[in-house]
Amino acid sequence: MLPRGETLEEVRGRFDWKIPEFFNIGVSVCDRWATEDADRVAIIHDNGEAVEHVSYGQLQAQSNQLMALLADLGVRAGDRVGILLPQNPWTAVAHIAAWKMGAISIPLFTLFGQEALQYRLSDSSTKVVVTDIDGVAKIREIRHDLPALRNVLCINGPCEGALDLCSELSGVRGDGVPLDTRADAPALIVYTSGTTGNPKGALHAHRTLLGHLPGVEMSHDFFPQPGDKIWTPADWAWIGGLMDVLMPALYHGVPVVSRRFDKFNGKKAFAFINQHGIRNAFLPPTALKMMRMDEDTQNRLASPMRSIASAGESLGAELLEWGREAFGIWINEFYGQTECNMIVSSCGCLRKPEPGVMGFPVPGHDVHVISTDGEILGVGELGQIAVRGRNPVMFLGYWNQEEKTQEKYQGEWLLTGDTGMLEPSGALRFVGRDDDVITSSGYRIGPGEIENCLLGHPAVAMSAVIGKPDPVRTEIVKAFVKLNPGYEETGALKDELQHWVKTRLSAHEYPREIDFIENFPFTTTGKIIRRKLREFN
Repeated sequence: MLPRGETLEEVRGRFDWKIPEFFNIGVSVCDRWATEDADRVAIIHDNGEAVEHVSYGQLQAQSNQLMALLADLGVRAGDRVGILLPQNPWTAVAHIAAWKMGAISIPLFTLFGQEALQYRLSDSSTKVVVTDIDGVAKIREIRHDLPALRNVLCINGPCEGALDLCSELSGVRGDGVPLDTRADAPALIVYTSGTTGNPKGALHAHRTLLGHLPGVEMSHDFFPQPGDKIWTPADWAWIGGLMDVLMPALYHGVPVVSRRFDKFNGKKAFAFINQHGIRNAFLPPTALKMMRMDEDTQNRLASPMRSIASAGESLGAELLEWGREAFGIWINEFYGQTECNMIVSSCGCLRKPEPGVMGFPVPGHDVHVISTDGEILGVGELGQIAVRGRNPVMFLGYWNQEEKTQEKYQGEWLLTGDTGMLEPSGALRFVGRDDDVITSSGYRIGPGEIENCLLGHPAVAMSAVIGKPDPVRTEIVKAFVKLNPGYEETGALKDELQHWVKTRLSAHEYPREIDFIENFPFTTTGKIIRRKLREFN
């Protein structure tokens, strides 16, 4: 989609959106290639013990069968299908099947606890969930709170509370015809971090894949090219793993390497890249920092990689230079958010990245720094990063939250909620967040959901959560807690509260530090001033 050129200006001048009236993500990433070359490798899955090569023909056959099974289970166009799986070929199959039948897929993080899952499944009225045996166990405990949920399908075989997916598929014919969906038809709900209260479901149309392509192609130095093979440690349950790597690569016919690491390790990451001959990667800054901590700094790669993209926080000069030495290429930063992704990017083959600068507006996206009045600001002026007009990558709106959707816009501008400034080069510099989203190990974490979870513990009278700077994780989650009468401030209680959040929300969201305090700083309207709490660190 992104035209080639010698300069960014040349590329931008040649670009124009070409969005058809009818478009289906599932057909475009699977059936199109299966028809042309059924044996073409789509996914290379490494489970740590064996490596499986999955072809486009296999993806098509399995997704067609699953599409038919979902229909037999009562799923219709517009219904929601939850996918609670790690990086695994079945994850791709489930999304593709849902899209091909016109259903709406909902990616769900495997580390989510019962409370986090219950909210998302209930809010979306999900009808069917495709998961593994661990996911079945979590859903079994909350099934009574999910009246819309009809069936759970388990990829690991028969177990209590779920249907055996493989057994159910064995008798299903996969000769159905995919729905010819409009490009603007709903396809995907990705839940954002809850900054003030519960997370919001960002609803995307089928066109969102096409909207992602220019940013993906720019951040990977004109992706795809012969010999490309891509991997990311980012979970496919997040928009960064799903729509920045997996689906764009399948769309372009580039093999995707998948592996669920129990714990990310820099040395193992280098070995993994060498083992599979990975040429392209999306590596969040925390992953890069952990790889940099590997003591063996010489000859870590068998051969230079072709492209690396990174996002989530600014890469400083030191990390950029290290990346150049370690990988033989410049790391390209990009920027976006769940509602409007891949809108700013560097492109090392066109221009050397600037330290602390996240890149240039991607062709097709009119991105500026604006004032509170909606006026475009000049070089060096601090304001809010915003995107003008409507384009394919923008979300349709928040699921069942029209008021919140309207708040996301100011006239012709979609507001990112992030502050930045324009550089003399025309690039954009990220400065900070207007909201209080915490960036930890590449994850964007909203304090509201954690605060609500803590308040569910009988010892907690009040809580506030912030991000505390951390040299490896960027930030860690820190909680301030006021106790109810009768509870003592002990280390054991801190451990209990951490476990409370870890098991109810997610292992990546629990507060690594907890301070007990008596008085919170409030605004005149009764809101906690998190800025004041940050000063306590």
